[in-house]
Amino acid sequence: MDPQNTDTEATMLLSQAKTLRLHTGNLVSRSRLKKKCPGSPSEELQDCIQATLTDWFSTIKPTSKDFTDTLECSIPQPTDAITPEEREELKVSVKLFLCEPVESSIRDAVEMACQTLAVSQLDSVIIAPPGPLEGDSLMLAHLQPAWEELESLVRSQKIAAIGTSDLDKDLMEQLYNWAQVKPSSNQVNLASCCVMPPDLTAFAKEFDIQLLTHNDPKELMSAATFQEAVKGGLQDLQDQDLNDWRLEWVLRYSIIVKSRGIIKAKGYLVSARKASP
Repeated sequence: MDPQNTDTEATMLLSQAKTLRLHTGNLVSRSRLKKKCPGSPSEELQDCIQATLTDWFSTIKPTSKDFTDTLECSIPQPTDAITPEEREELKVSVKLFLCEPVESSIRDAVEMACQTLAVSQLDSVIIAPPGPLEGDSLMLAHLQPAWEELESLVRSQKIAAIGTSDLDKDLMEQLYNWAQVKPSSNQVNLASCCVMPPDLTAFAKEFDIQLLTHNDPKELMSAATFQEAVKGGLQDLQDQDLNDWRLEWVLRYSIIVKSRGIIKAKGYLVSARKASP
């Protein structure tokens, strides 16, 4: 197969699409990415998007005429589907990064994760909502729409437990008092805080909220970096072909063996859309 023809065909497919859904597959076993040691979660995601697109586009036949609104891109290797026999032994944890304030994205992401991993319920989902506008501070009103959507998914048994990210004590208390389904965890970025704030620690202990640490940046991936990753995965794509593409959400999942505490699988699901003209 002529690589140039493959790239041309892939470019045509991308130009016709309105939505791009991407699954990186299991990074624990994916040898191509295991050889790399990204310095940050953002670099890891960029590498994953680029490598996944490269692998996926290489499988497209030049004679393909199947132009669709939604491109489902995943690596040709087996996925991380969990069998019913092993489900009880595994914990499926997710962190969902919302790049746009669209609550329907939460349900879309959770349903895609359940379908990809072949599970009916995610054990834990931590939400990282889009930040407030520049100059504004994060307030309860920013969190409420997303949290209500998460609560709906808990009631429908798609999610067992829900958590937050980077909330200080005051905002955590406001959310806890308002929420019908209480947060079970809160992630704290130790890059901006070398030790857990004592007031947050005390509040979490009193109300049985687990405090976790993370090193994710406030913006996991900018629009420009996403476009760069896509361009890197498809060599002949031009800048103007990508100007209208925006990330909707990024979901990072980990499948942990409960009895041993080791990560069996880890990967990303990514959704992007082309802005309407």
